[in-house]
Amino acid sequence: MRTERLRRLNFRHLHYFWVVAREQHLTRAAERLHVSQSAISTQIRQLEEELGHALFLREGRSLQLTEVGTLVLGYADSIFNLGAELMETVRAGEGQDLPELRVGAVATLSRNFQQNLLRPVIGDEHLHLVIESASLAELIERLRVHRLDLILSNRPVTSDDHVALSCRRLDRQSVCLVGPPRAGRPFRFPDDLPGTPLLLPGRSSEIRSQFDLKCEELGVVPRILAEVDDMAMLRLLARDSGAVAMVPEVVVQDELGQGLLQKYGEVPDVHEHFYAITARRHFRSAALKAVLGET
Repeated sequence: MRTERLRRLNFRHLHYFWVVAREQHLTRAAERLHVSQSAISTQIRQLEEELGHALFLREGRSLQLTEVGTLVLGYADSIFNLGAELMETVRAGEGQDLPELRVGAVATLSRNFQQNLLRPVIGDEHLHLVIESASLAELIERLRVHRLDLILSNRPVTSDDHVALSCRRLDRQSVCLVGPPRAGRPFRFPDDLPGTPLLLPGRSSEIRSQFDLKCEELGVVPRILAEVDDMAMLRLLARDSGAVAMVPEVVVQDELGQGLLQKYGEVPDVHEHFYAITARRHFRSAALKAVLGET
């Protein structure tokens, strides 16, 4: 009996259910699928009949998954995400002159770190490299539907009910104070902080949180000249403003090497962590393996 029921499973019914469950609203699902709400309701009702269980609790205009509906959604996520992976993998070998590696980078991430990590594939004439910048939430959604192969982030993530993610720490960078080359006595931490104009990452930054906790622990009130979320802008201000900036060393590696900036010292107990986030896929390209140092 169970085999007969599975044979009657209609994947169009399952797809309609999947979209409604993701949208949690019939109207939005109908707009996305370009069909009427009554058509969707009919398809879901037929799926419920095939499975022998209700999938939604209808509360006014909102829809809540039943226990069985939550179970079915997990399977539907796997089925349709695997289908998207199949299409992307096949398309990568057909109709394209070059295979693609699509990388998403959190907008606040150091450009130097990105360049260092992607160095194994930068300039590869046999690869089309695409780099996108956005918030971590936006990038995870693109990864979920296989529009990205890799996310570079300074924050870790965990898998959720809708997408299985792999998050691996790539590196840990020291955070330092840098400024114009100094003559005379060296910068003294933390004694010189209160009288020194500082350029700091924005309050949403993890290293800013660590720095604030360190200052509170030391009983120091720093003099903040500017707070900057974007590391590229922080790098420019550190180079051109004459103020002292707190940044991961990798951000200003070129300016330090050229003598435009001087490293005054590392900030104790403050580090930035870098992560590679990928979807758990059946296939990984040679380019992705090269970037992640996999054989």
